[in-house]
Amino acid sequence: MRERIEEYLRKNFDVEPKRPSDDALRRWREAVSVVKNPRRRFRMVADLAKRAEDDKKRKKLQEKIRVALYVQKAALQFIDAGKEVGYSLSKEVRDAGFGISPDELASFVRSHDTKGLEAHGGVEGLAGDISISLKEGVVSSKIPVRQNIYGLNRFVEKPSKGFWMFVWEAIQDLTLIILMVSALVSIGVGIATEGWPKGMYDGLGIIFSIFLVVMVTAISDYKQSLQFKELDKEKKDIKIQVTRDGRRQKVSIYDLVVGDIVHLSIGDQVPADGLFISGHSLQIDESSLSGESEPVDINQERPFILAGTKVQDGSGKMLITSVGMRTEWGRLMDTLSEGGDNETPLQVKLNGVATIIGKIGLAFAGLTFFVLATRFLVNKGMHHRITDWSMKDVSELLNYFSTAVIIIVVAVPEGLPLAVTLSLAFAMKKLMSDKALVRHLSACETMGSANCICTDKTGTLTTNHMVVNKIWICDEAKTITSAQNKDVLKSVSEKAYNLLLQSIFLNTSSEVVKGENGKNSVIGSPTETAIVEFGMLLGGDFNSFSEEYKILMVEPFNSIRKKMSVLVALPGSGRCRAFCKGASEINLGMCDKVVNTDGEAVPLSEEQRKNISDVINGFACEALRTLCIAFKDIGDPSSVKSIPEDGYTLIAVLGIKDPVRPGVREAVKTCIDAGITVRMVTGDNINTAKAIAKECGILTKDGLAIEGPDFRKMSQQEMAEIIPKLQVMARSLPLDKHTLVKQLRNVHRKVVAVTGDGTNDAPALHEADIGLAMGIAGTEVAKENADVIIMDDNFTSIVNVARWGRSVYINIQKFVQFQLTVNIVALMLNFISACVSGSAPLTAVQMLWVNLIMDTLGALALATEPPHDGLMRRPPVGRNVKFITGIMWRNIIGQSIYQIVVLLVLNFCGIRLLKLTGPDASSTLKTFIFNCFVFCQVFNEINSRDMEKINVFRGMFNSYIFMMVMICTVVFQIVIIEFLGTFAQTVPLSWKLWSASVLIGAVSLLVAVVLKCIPVSIRKQAARDHGDIHEPLLHGPELA
Repeated sequence: MRERIEEYLRKNFDVEPKRPSDDALRRWREAVSVVKNPRRRFRMVADLAKRAEDDKKRKKLQEKIRVALYVQKAALQFIDAGKEVGYSLSKEVRDAGFGISPDELASFVRSHDTKGLEAHGGVEGLAGDISISLKEGVVSSKIPVRQNIYGLNRFVEKPSKGFWMFVWEAIQDLTLIILMVSALVSIGVGIATEGWPKGMYDGLGIIFSIFLVVMVTAISDYKQSLQFKELDKEKKDIKIQVTRDGRRQKVSIYDLVVGDIVHLSIGDQVPADGLFISGHSLQIDESSLSGESEPVDINQERPFILAGTKVQDGSGKMLITSVGMRTEWGRLMDTLSEGGDNETPLQVKLNGVATIIGKIGLAFAGLTFFVLATRFLVNKGMHHRITDWSMKDVSELLNYFSTAVIIIVVAVPEGLPLAVTLSLAFAMKKLMSDKALVRHLSACETMGSANCICTDKTGTLTTNHMVVNKIWICDEAKTITSAQNKDVLKSVSEKAYNLLLQSIFLNTSSEVVKGENGKNSVIGSPTETAIVEFGMLLGGDFNSFSEEYKILMVEPFNSIRKKMSVLVALPGSGRCRAFCKGASEINLGMCDKVVNTDGEAVPLSEEQRKNISDVINGFACEALRTLCIAFKDIGDPSSVKSIPEDGYTLIAVLGIKDPVRPGVREAVKTCIDAGITVRMVTGDNINTAKAIAKECGILTKDGLAIEGPDFRKMSQQEMAEIIPKLQVMARSLPLDKHTLVKQLRNVHRKVVAVTGDGTNDAPALHEADIGLAMGIAGTEVAKENADVIIMDDNFTSIVNVARWGRSVYINIQKFVQFQLTVNIVALMLNFISACVSGSAPLTAVQMLWVNLIMDTLGALALATEPPHDGLMRRPPVGRNVKFITGIMWRNIIGQSIYQIVVLLVLNFCGIRLLKLTGPDASSTLKTFIFNCFVFCQVFNEINSRDMEKINVFRGMFNSYIFMMVMICTVVFQIVIIEFLGTFAQTVPLSWKLWSASVLIGAVSLLVAVVLKCIPVSIRKQAARDHGDIHEPLLHGPELA
């Protein structure tokens, strides 16, 4: 039976966590049946029809934009001849101090109107029209006026659902609608037979119960929606570098206004439409708008930059000319509806489980009604009253029908797929406070299965707070301390000193800006900041160098070149000089000269080259990042087409200290204990990488450390052989990381999480099972391709994601075990009682209350349990393992047998066993059975907290949601029994019967202890077939 269920689920309800095929998505939708409330059940499921429609719309719009961008200007002028638009300046715009209307300003970039731009005096003229200085930027006090005239940088969003929409969705449950109709008929029949008001109590009880179920469900769903809305807003909130009030600062993309000066660098997303002011080698990827994959060169001749595009290379500054819905990107977003995120594998699988149980429940409900109705008709026939029908008979049949419907309500576990959503929403909210932003729901699940993490070094394992710690210059190595100043290089000649400062301040992507406190601060990457701060420590002035020298050409650093180069004009000489800095081995290989103690360039001998290599390795073995700085003098700059690649003169070697983050070693050990292999993939020198890896506990005695170039040369067979031992890869390219991830996933069948921060890391992040982008150092391109954004760039936060991923999986298993037990007991109890005695022991109102306990409240209690340390001391969940394990079946069957036996014995022999007498004996027994049933579920919910360990109370009192649900359940049960008997068909119980009810429920704790001592054989053959031997849970009483 178990094998058949698993086979059915694997065949129809199996989807990939990332990029599932449309066929798989359609297949499980078609396989789903017996759905009580489609609107609620499929609320968190992607709308494939809308998605296909959006795709068509996007392609049409991209075609229009492509025409606007790429058709010859003459053709456009011909098409638009006679359609020229005249823009008038409104009084409101004039009074605000602006000289151009919002629509005219937006039209320049949208239609690439070079003539119109020239008519306004180019970018400088436009800056005057919108009242800003290209040097100082926007004045903060005038931002509200700009937002009022030129608009906010926000797109029109579909209004979110209000609370009453969730109430309306909850009411759409077909079984609840049938019950409401039955309740209304019952009220009418009851009043006719028993009079007012007694005849309406049964029906009112059902209506009140339905109201309670609907409100609790709606509140739970509404709170989930608010959590997802908050997370979605956080995902879209990009931080932008702008110049405002004369200083560079970060602002939210939502706070951007027309007139802002935005700084762009590799990997950034363009936040609004604008015009190029200045920059170097700026290339923009416009494929998101036009569909064209070729990058566009942006310069003074082609200054138009569109929102929603990406910076592929170079850097620059742009003037914002239109924001929000006036941009081309805003118009594109406005036409598209939300198709929704893909459903997660667990959501799909639990839809399958719900379908199987729903079919069984439907069959039992039909069978129960058939048995009850047949017994009733046979009884009437035996008393020769088959033609004699009264309202009481109608009421009796109506009760039978309600009982059958109630069985369907309880038997179809509508809450199973929704429990996944609840658990994921809870986990995502908690992870936000733990500095991890989950972009895709499925990543939370998949991270629980991760058995390999490929992590960067810089900023993830280390603090990313860098300082220059050592320098080799003029054949001498020196150690730098923060207390020192230019005297540290007093033995160096003035000429060598000046060359060093030139190379530091001219060949950099950083800027020195004044903060609000008036002090200078450096803005840029941590490496660049460390080097510029070192230059300032030596007494250099960043601004004087920037003003004195003109930069002619720039090649920005990227992870492929591993160097940054600039070409500058030497003032008054008509000559130019190239500066280069980057990876030590690469830069040293480009040099054939070295600066001596007199500051002169002398040939670099092989012996000197070897000595410098030893210095580099010595720095690296001390866990320092090493960089070489070099220059090359060039004649006439007009003859230079590109920055040279060789013939440089070495100035200095820098050793930059980047300490390991506190807690990283412990986090790595936690991963190893949890069966997760940690591999470091870095662009740094191999000796630096090995030193840091040993300090973190990543590189062991048996582990292998190799360099990217060696890895690239290997055959597929050689890679397959060394990868299991591979722990460190140094001097790697993004392509190496991508190759490693593919090998681990496809050949070694690993579930791989990979970190990345650069634009070139996007393919590896996309390929991995879980892509982890860095929130601080990461580019927008990397974040867009990631599944999770690590907001603090800390490896410990990655371990937290793995811990929560495991927690989500285990919590859903707990809830499934709990709900299936209630399903089986409720089904069998009602069916057997109906067959034997002709009546069900639990009424409609009582069953609705049980349904609330096991569905919404059960999900709240079990699906939101926080993770505990024990989760990281077991192996990860493997690929394609069975979700409902043998351990779960053991617990479900054992608890079900206990509950069914006890409740059936009470149902048939209860009056005699409890020695009940008097006219209320039957009502007291039914109330007692109901009470026992509820307390069995309360204690079984506690049992379900841990499917293996005997101590199920560990951490229970720290789980405030679980405790609140337990307390509310017990309190409301007391209220139902003692005060709502008229509606719930219960009578107050004596303290002895209350004690007995609690005791019978509590015995399930002892039953659980016995069950957990029964060993479960785990079949690993299926796991081996998939190249994985991990089971989702440890087994046997050894964990007790």
